Amino acid sequence: MISFKQLPLEAKAAVAAGVVFFSMMLSRSYLAEQLELRTRRWLLRLQMALFANALMLIGSLHVWRSTVTTFSRSSAASSFCFMPWKIAVFMFLALAHSSFFTLLFLVAEEPYFFSLAAYTCLGAYIILIFFLFTLGSVEQAYKFLTGRGARAGTGNKNSRTAMKPVLAVMLTVVLTVVGLLNASRPPTVNSVEVPVHKLPLTMNNLKVVLLSDIHLGPTVGKTKLAMIVRMVKALKPDITVIVGDLTDSEAEIIRPAVEPLGELNSPLGTYFVTGNHEYYTSDVSNWFELLKSFNIRPLHNENVKIVSPKSTDDWFCLAGVDDIEADVLHYSGHGMDLKKALRDCSSEHAIVLLAHQPIAAKWALQERPDINLILSGHTHGGQMFPLNAGAYFLNPFFVGLYKVGQNTFVYVSPGTMYFGIPMRLGSRAEITEIILRSP
Repeated sequence: MISFKQLPLEAKAAVAAGVVFFSMMLSRSYLAEQLELRTRRWLLRLQMALFANALMLIGSLHVWRSTVTTFSRSSAASSFCFMPWKIAVFMFLALAHSSFFTLLFLVAEEPYFFSLAAYTCLGAYIILIFFLFTLGSVEQAYKFLTGRGARAGTGNKNSRTAMKPVLAVMLTVVLTVVGLLNASRPPTVNSVEVPVHKLPLTMNNLKVVLLSDIHLGPTVGKTKLAMIVRMVKALKPDITVIVGDLTDSEAEIIRPAVEPLGELNSPLGTYFVTGNHEYYTSDVSNWFELLKSFNIRPLHNENVKIVSPKSTDDWFCLAGVDDIEADVLHYSGHGMDLKKALRDCSSEHAIVLLAHQPIAAKWALQERPDINLILSGHTHGGQMFPLNAGAYFLNPFFVGLYKVGQNTFVYVSPGTMYFGIPMRLGSRAEITEIILRSP
């Protein structure tokens, strides 16, 4: 029987990831109610950081072998550039691995340069892994189809082996720069008209501005939030809604960065529902109190009547549910409760629901098909290549407007900022201006 010491490094990393994952499940299932809130918060984040790093170690070993070990066997190893290259690759991997720990130690009013550098390296790491794997797979497929693997000369083989990492690194650098530039631009304003069944005529053309996935934390701070608020105010919405993942940190630590939200002054109110990342902070109650101090109302499995400024007899029901991650984490007093959220919301009036995750939107429609419009986020539109495909297949609604049945629409925001990695490839940050039409 093979002992743990005899396992290759990749296998040891996989075992470590499995152990950490098991401890995460144990903590979520059996220790959630027993641990003090602050302890649970740190334990969860530490476990997530260790799990991510254990998985990344497998990829990092592949990156090192492809970009360093490969060249150490060639004449390039004698070049004066080889040692700086080894140091650069090591620093790149170290920064990528350290990114997950910035949530624990480096969150403030404005992002630290180290956090921005670490998360940029993480984004580049993901792209590089993808291209190394893809180019390797293409080469193996080519060899298999042509049967040339055994006949290839040693010189040609070394040359082709060296070309793969060089091409992968070049593509990674180009896409990283493009992704950084794309994410640095202000969010685009996307105006969408949605017919809402049973919306009163006096509320025709009501303007709702949708924000989602701002992710205040290691790489998004006060300056970017202030820019978003200015853009929202310029649109002069009747209602502003924030559908989760506003933050990645505790309210006390990042309070100065949140202050621009106090400038939102939509006449019919500003509303908020939790996303999964609010529950990762384990600080939801303090966030609710902080948002209330800025005149932003959390919809904690509850609803409000949005009354027409022209007639008090005309109104529709705006409801919000807790994110489904609260159920997974056994977060006390929280969890998606659609019945409670839609209490007193009858099908005689239009119903608009705020639910962070598209899967929650799907579940809500299965239970209450009379909901007229659901506003969600969570997917980021995939945020960056090559993660877009995974986000597409994992969510019943990916991004944009969907019609479900005869009188129901679902709109999924691609996110107003980004999570961690300050890059966007194949997606664009967005502030959504939704115009409600009375059919």
